[in-house]
Amino acid sequence: MKQKIYILLLFPIIAFSQNSISGVVLEANEHNQNIGLAGANVYWLNTEVGTVTDIDGNFTLSYKAEYKKLVISYVGFKTDTLTINTPKKIKHWLQPTDNLDAVTVKSRKQTTVKSYFKATNVINVSSEELLKAACCNLSESFETNPSIDVNFADAITGTRQIKMLGLTSPYILIATENIPSIRGASQAYGLSFIPGTWVESIQITKGAGSVVNGFESIAGQINTEIVKPSTDDKLFVNLYGASSERLELNTHINTKVNNKWHTGLYIHGNMHNKKHDVNDDGFLDMPLFNQINVMNRWQYTDTEKGFVSFINFKFLNDEKQTGQLDFNPDTDKLTTNNWGSEIDTQRFEISTKFGYVNPEIPWQSLGVQTAFSSHKQESYFGLNVYDIKHNSLYANAIYNSIISDSRHKIKTGISYTYDHYDEKIDAGNLDSDFERTENSVGAFFEYSFDNLELFNLTAGVRLDHHNLLGTFITPRVHARYSPWSKSAFRASFGRGKRSANIFTENQQLFSTSRQINILNSGGNIYGLDPEIAWNYGVSYLQGFNLFGRKADITFDYYKTDFTNQVVVDWENSQEINFYNLDGKSFANSFQVEFNYNAFEGFDLRTAYKFYDVKTDYNSGRFERPLTPKHRLFANLGYETQIKEHGARWKFDTTFNWLSSQRYASTTNNPSEFQLPERTPTVATLNAQITKVFSSKFEVYLGGENITNLRQPNPILEADNPFGANFDSTFVYGPIFGNLYYAGLRYRIK
Repeated sequence: MKQKIYILLLFPIIAFSQNSISGVVLEANEHNQNIGLAGANVYWLNTEVGTVTDIDGNFTLSYKAEYKKLVISYVGFKTDTLTINTPKKIKHWLQPTDNLDAVTVKSRKQTTVKSYFKATNVINVSSEELLKAACCNLSESFETNPSIDVNFADAITGTRQIKMLGLTSPYILIATENIPSIRGASQAYGLSFIPGTWVESIQITKGAGSVVNGFESIAGQINTEIVKPSTDDKLFVNLYGASSERLELNTHINTKVNNKWHTGLYIHGNMHNKKHDVNDDGFLDMPLFNQINVMNRWQYTDTEKGFVSFINFKFLNDEKQTGQLDFNPDTDKLTTNNWGSEIDTQRFEISTKFGYVNPEIPWQSLGVQTAFSSHKQESYFGLNVYDIKHNSLYANAIYNSIISDSRHKIKTGISYTYDHYDEKIDAGNLDSDFERTENSVGAFFEYSFDNLELFNLTAGVRLDHHNLLGTFITPRVHARYSPWSKSAFRASFGRGKRSANIFTENQQLFSTSRQINILNSGGNIYGLDPEIAWNYGVSYLQGFNLFGRKADITFDYYKTDFTNQVVVDWENSQEINFYNLDGKSFANSFQVEFNYNAFEGFDLRTAYKFYDVKTDYNSGRFERPLTPKHRLFANLGYETQIKEHGARWKFDTTFNWLSSQRYASTTNNPSEFQLPERTPTVATLNAQITKVFSSKFEVYLGGENITNLRQPNPILEADNPFGANFDSTFVYGPIFGNLYYAGLRYRIK
């Protein structure tokens, strides 16, 4: 038996030694632009050996001497068959098809792409999509995406939090180049620490993600790819200014050191030093802040030997001040003179990625990822103090190969994580230091079957040993079936497990007068047990032509069931209680999305979303507070045709409507500080116009919340912030009102 296992392990390594071909599939267009076609089907005629192109149209495919005919196909384009006699680099343009009534099917590169061929339900968002809004940082980059909800965590800090499938960001694995990055101490503000101009693309995976990236993902995964020094502009400058007197500057400087080394220096700075109190409650509507964020990125590429590596150094200093208009930190800090808050964060990161692809056996590759971060936050909120230090180390080694042929792929490897937390809390009834060390080592195996046109399966399992969570298994499975043209039925299930960082994930609690209670149940983290959940999902994507233009519709249904959850209970307005789930907690999400290229340059994206998110609290089963059951979304985008020197106009508008949301109970408050059971509905409108003068220079002008919707009185007992009923967490809509901005982008390629 041992002999058989040994042979199976060696089989992918010794079985084959043929070469490969690689290339790019492009759209033929009258402007001779190199527009890559994502999701094009590339395969050898009369075989089941094939692949699909990535978001930029690139592909790599195994080659044998007997393979002669290469078929390239894409929905809405003519299928081509190429004769290949020797392995070589291929650059091929596909021609759009014509319908019977001589209606020419034209298209352009989509800024958001859903694959018809992958087993996972992945949405690829390109940098072009991010330019449809100001997108100053990652927390603001999802405004035009209906799969992600963005809202404010409280009325004090201006922090935006995101949700997917009805669950907040701690239940989403957020990674940078597949290295988990927004976690632990960075959960509350970490999305604002990644500037939008640094982002090359974003991959949003709904439901249980891959076992390769760890065991913490529950609702989904968001991976951010950072721009590469070898392909980014030599010089890029983005200057942004808003009517709130917020200013931002982004500068990229990239240099080719030699034929193998490239380096880039990326500098981001933002500031806002103007006090605003539009609703006259005596509190700043948005914080004052200053941030400097620097990254030095090195890239090594040796295509002949199959090596590619990245080394990143990052440093961040972020300072926020908020509170009452008259607050002066020099005289009022931690006093009752005026209520105020300061949140100062310093963060240092170093990460590396090493990749090797065997030039002789191209489907065999080895990748090693490492990351170290040191995060220090010092903060106070009125009289409440919260400080946290978090040192983290991550390492992941991944081996890729095939079994028999390219339809059967495997990934296997080992990973290690280390986290040390040191928290100091002095808030009302709680004056404690919480210190802990978490470390885990795990191994994973993932098998993928892919026959392209009909069926895909990705099944993975990982085994982890964690010093506080124990030893456990994480299974995840994704499948796709395409019974007819332009269709994709998907199903998935998987398990996730995580330790809840109850204070850093709920920092808005410090901007209240609530008492903090941890109902200790003997667990290893704050006396609480780890969170465990199963996620199940089904999805159907159908593409079609409507009046000669491309369209698609998607139906998604996902269900998350918690077998244990650390319940964050806001139902007593004088307290916040943390305890283990006793009963049921679930999040059901249904979404239908319709995309249509109505005419040349005009794209329509609409969506309806329904949430059923409920938890058994100690006082009964209730809807999760401030989670709308219904959401309507619409995005309209139009680009004029490219003229001489690349000049054109771009127009973009996004509409969001949210149904009423349940307030957490305020019946314990005096009548004048009690809220109704539900909020009003919310409707917002954002728009942006961009004038592209050339490939080097463009300017943009936009508006957020153009309808000037404002939530009245978002802070309870704002006139007595040191009183028993002060609470800034009942936020369901915009506070500041409308905001307008302008900016410019300049690049030298």
